[in-house]
Amino acid sequence: MSNDEWVPGPFGLDAARGTTVPGQRTVLAVVHHLTAGTRLAEVLPLLESDRRIQVVYTAAPSSHFTGGLADYLHRLGGLTVPWSQAIRTPFDLAVAASNGRLESLHAPVLTLPHGSGPGKLYPRIEGAGPAAPRPVTGVLRDRLVVGGRVVPSAYVLPHERHLRLLERDCPEALPVAVVGGDPCFDRLVESRWRRAAYRRAFGVGRGRRLVLVTSTWGAHSLFGRHPDVLFRVAAQLSREEYAVVAALHPGIWTISGRRQVTRWHTDCLRHGVRLLPPEEGWRAALIAADHVIGDHGSVTYYGAALGVPVALGAFAEDDVEPGSHISRLGAIAPRIDWDAPLSPQLRASTGCFGEDVHAALRTELTSVPGRAAQILRREMYRLMRLAEPDHPARLEPVPLPYCVSRDGLRAA
Repeated sequence: MSNDEWVPGPFGLDAARGTTVPGQRTVLAVVHHLTAGTRLAEVLPLLESDRRIQVVYTAAPSSHFTGGLADYLHRLGGLTVPWSQAIRTPFDLAVAASNGRLESLHAPVLTLPHGSGPGKLYPRIEGAGPAAPRPVTGVLRDRLVVGGRVVPSAYVLPHERHLRLLERDCPEALPVAVVGGDPCFDRLVESRWRRAAYRRAFGVGRGRRLVLVTSTWGAHSLFGRHPDVLFRVAAQLSREEYAVVAALHPGIWTISGRRQVTRWHTDCLRHGVRLLPPEEGWRAALIAADHVIGDHGSVTYYGAALGVPVALGAFAEDDVEPGSHISRLGAIAPRIDWDAPLSPQLRASTGCFGEDVHAALRTELTSVPGRAAQILRREMYRLMRLAEPDHPARLEPVPLPYCVSRDGLRAA
């Protein structure tokens, strides 16, 4: 799509032209990168079934990880407008799962996290100047306050303790803060009854254990520290006893490209490792998994909170906010010794996680378990000044997974 193209639709000055179902409100979904897009795809169905509402998508040009975003929005099937049009059109609400450039919009803005909540420190850039304290990602003052004005009208945080973090780093945003829980985790919990179906989709029969290998992005991630991690896991674990599924952070895919990432893992795919696409599949894999090998990324934490034993193949303590939920996981979970046999370490990791430990990790994730859909929908309709529908707010179940082929395409 050309940046100068103007997309017609049921919004703006020409809203009535060509419209079949006249709406009462228009909502702009602002997608900063693929990770944020997948979070919005969880939340926006709370609005999209309402015939009074038209949802429009746009890609915000403020992230380093915009690769593949246009293709993702195309596959999503929503009405998409270029950013140049989005910032020149009034909307009744804008929803984003990241920050950046939102002050350019003509709409009240609701923001929510695209991961498990603030817990990682912003990467330190290279340079000649002295090092300085790093802010927590998701609570960046220069994104929340622009030109003497707090940008979001509703700033959704998963846990009450994040209010203290906000008070420390950006107290001006406290009046718009909403403790709204974690829609992704609520969705995982509500989809656990489909575990057997997910395991069948991964080809895991009785007697086999499913290992999910997951990595966030960056040089200090599991994949950054051990680029051959999938080969190591596949080589050490018996295919008769274990099935291996891999979920790599969308940032890895968007920087290097789908074809390149899958080509790096050709040998692993030939040996039975199933590689999930960046958009979907990791949620189903978490529910189906018997073990998680991960790092300091959100997927690893979701697994531990869901009740899956976790072993850390890498953990970047210097990139994690002290006292955060992620740092607590780092203090509990055992570390993988890559020079020792892997299978005994996975079996031993189970003993590190009793139900009381999993429960404690869950309480660190959300202050309002099971209520994210209700709170998020209430806030969005409040900002639109529109009455909520009569039916209860519910998140959609986690879909059946699919994997990718050696060309980065959907496997048959």
